[in-house]
Amino acid sequence: MRLVAQVRLLPTPEQAAALEATLRTVNRAADFVSAIAFQQRCFRNFDLRKHTYEQVKVVFGLAAQAAQHVIKKVCDAYRTLHANLAAGNLGKPGSARRIKAESKPISFRPQAAQPYDDRCLSWQHADRTVSIWTTAGRLRGIAFTGSAQQLALLAKHRKGESDLVWRDGMWFLHATVEVPDVPVTAPGGFVGVDLGIANIATTSEGVRHSGKGLNAVRHRHHELRRRLQAKHTKSAKRLLKRRRRKEARFAANINHSIAKQIVTEAERTGRGIALEDLQGIRDRVRLRKPQRVTLHAWSFHQVVRLR
Repeated sequence: MRLVAQVRLLPTPEQAAALEATLRTVNRAADFVSAIAFQQRCFRNFDLRKHTYEQVKVVFGLAAQAAQHVIKKVCDAYRTLHANLAAGNLGKPGSARRIKAESKPISFRPQAAQPYDDRCLSWQHADRTVSIWTTAGRLRGIAFTGSAQQLALLAKHRKGESDLVWRDGMWFLHATVEVPDVPVTAPGGFVGVDLGIANIATTSEGVRHSGKGLNAVRHRHHELRRRLQAKHTKSAKRLLKRRRRKEARFAANINHSIAKQIVTEAERTGRGIALEDLQGIRDRVRLRKPQRVTLHAWSFHQVVRLR
């Protein structure tokens, strides 16, 4: 089973500046590659490499592995775009949203994540440091930290690429780990789970996990954002920036707690979990405008994923 372990990097100011410069450079290179891919309609990694590999190395001064990762990142982005177009996730043919997505090359944020492999990134678990390639040269001895569970998972099962991520002024590494699959056993029955908004989850045994507290927090955050956005002052913008993702973190914690309780009970009694299929409900249900905020904030998918 493939999972992702997250650790936080603790770079010095000089190391952080080198990491930031690296992300900006590789994402400018990704924009360059994306423009060529869009112009020539070339989206396969091997074919696109013929058109862009040498230019990326010369123009942006990237190492060989970094240049290849930039090209692969662009190909993966176009693969995701084409899959969304084929699935109709960006609207029907001729819709404004679909035309906008199809009419221009994919662009990358200046500090978008960058993948690294073992040639560009090495881990020293005993010292709890990493050595990583940057445009300023190889940086050694960058400290990292994380929860005991994440560090143990990383040391024992890490396999594959790691992503360098900048978020809210902090640096992270998201590393791929592969853990052995748990043997599947035939369940002795099932626990049915109904997902909702007023009650986040209701089991077939009558146990209800109320969404009243979460909905109250969402409403309070919504009203606060509305008032701050109406002010247009620097202090209001600073407060908005400081509070970003706070509601999402709170909701994720609540959903994770509920999912763990349901899974623990099912595991204790040797039963499986049966969930209703709510995929595509946003497209199937039509609501008045005031109700859409509640529907679009409904994180039923997160409850299913966290189980």
